[in-house]
Amino acid sequence: MTLLSRLLGFVRDVVIARFFGADSGTDAFFVAFKIPNFLRRLFAEGAFSQAFIPVLAEYKEKGAEEALKLFIDRTAGTLALVLFCVSIVGVAAAPVLIMLFAPGFQVSGGDFDLSVSMLRLTFPYLFFISLTAFAGSLLNSWGRFAVPAFTPVFLNLCLISAAIWLAPLMDEPIMALAWGVLLAGIVQLAFQFPALKRLGLLPKPKIALSDPGVRKILTLMLPAIFAVSITQINLLLDTLIASFLQPGSITWLYYSDRLVEFPLGIFGIALATVILPSLSKDHAVKDSESFSSSLDWGLRLVLLIGVPASIGLFMLGGPMLATLFQYDAFSENDVRMAEMSLRAFSFGLLAFILVKILVPGYTARQDTKTPVRIGVIAMVSNMVMNLILVFPLAHAGLALATALAAYLNAGLLLKGLRQQGIYLPAKGWGLFSVKITVASVVMALVLMQAEALSQWLEWGVGERATQLLFWIAVGFSTYLFSLFVMGVRPSHLLNKPSSR
Repeated sequence: MTLLSRLLGFVRDVVIARFFGADSGTDAFFVAFKIPNFLRRLFAEGAFSQAFIPVLAEYKEKGAEEALKLFIDRTAGTLALVLFCVSIVGVAAAPVLIMLFAPGFQVSGGDFDLSVSMLRLTFPYLFFISLTAFAGSLLNSWGRFAVPAFTPVFLNLCLISAAIWLAPLMDEPIMALAWGVLLAGIVQLAFQFPALKRLGLLPKPKIALSDPGVRKILTLMLPAIFAVSITQINLLLDTLIASFLQPGSITWLYYSDRLVEFPLGIFGIALATVILPSLSKDHAVKDSESFSSSLDWGLRLVLLIGVPASIGLFMLGGPMLATLFQYDAFSENDVRMAEMSLRAFSFGLLAFILVKILVPGYTARQDTKTPVRIGVIAMVSNMVMNLILVFPLAHAGLALATALAAYLNAGLLLKGLRQQGIYLPAKGWGLFSVKITVASVVMALVLMQAEALSQWLEWGVGERATQLLFWIAVGFSTYLFSLFVMGVRPSHLLNKPSSR
């Protein structure tokens, strides 16, 4: 379901690029959409879910169905009240928020006014999508994964529909996308209701700020808010600085980030989801050897997939952007500019995935303070590198700063686990790393034979798609064959190695 949503997300981006291109209007929309989307990732899908699910599990284990239902009702009511108040404030303070998150828009009044108008439509999305995340947490806790995983499809469908059918009817076509975001929030929340009702979990909201369970959620949320959102905060800082650059910079960063998010979302998040329960179980039974082995297994998989994925994005990034987005309003210059930031982001892909695997090494042991402390260091470093790199490299410098900060974050997390004796690398890391490096170099040499970007820009959509699939298949096959020749087998990665 997640893969389906990601693929449809690409279709959405293709449609937006084709109809609107990359200019001050799309910059304004992506800022207006990024603000509530950032808050959603920060609170709803990040800190709230991590705090709510453990408390919900405690109520489930107690076996008192009435107390469980009351807890769900009170959490739903309190969350809805808080979100409603935040949404009202967000709509009223839209000009202030745009000044905070994209201060460069003040220089050109059109961008600023347009982004404020769109933010007043997109900010209430936070209310609906956060309640959707709450409903999804309930369904996941009862083993119903399909509905929450399929729900993001509706955001893509609404935005595609708005771009194709609503935009031509509006005086300011780009405003159609803001209406699409608002409609998507309503549809996604409503889609959860039948599944909740079938399980007897549809809440009857009650406001209860003093409820012990609600207060415990709030207590657990505070340290988790920052720990789960370092990368998102860094990307938001990129947007802030990019608002001072030439028109299109925010849009170029958006499309390059979207291509990096595909392997990160499919593999990084999936692996993190799998490894966290394993680490939590190992910690609960005080099996330190198995805990270390689980981490070692995860890190090996990250290296196995992250390195070639980074190289593939770096070398085929331009052809991917041309194939997916370079039609109608999205120009050849837009492809070349987005390729610059994509190459910088692709350099950091391995670190982005590593962070998602290393943070559970702390949170599984209920240590949220250490990732927060390390995250602050990474964020400050990212801000400093932004200011250093933006002058010579413009928007690509912002992407490179984010990548470097991610490596700093991952390095400090790994160092902490090693110093505490939590993670002890298993034998064979040196030889394994050499094999990955050799196979990746061979793959890179093969991909260097692909045609130059100028040739891709001259081809039609059919030729581009055929060539792109061909070179992806060739690169992937070359990498796997090289590993096979050097003796790497799937069975070597299926079982967790011993760390002793």
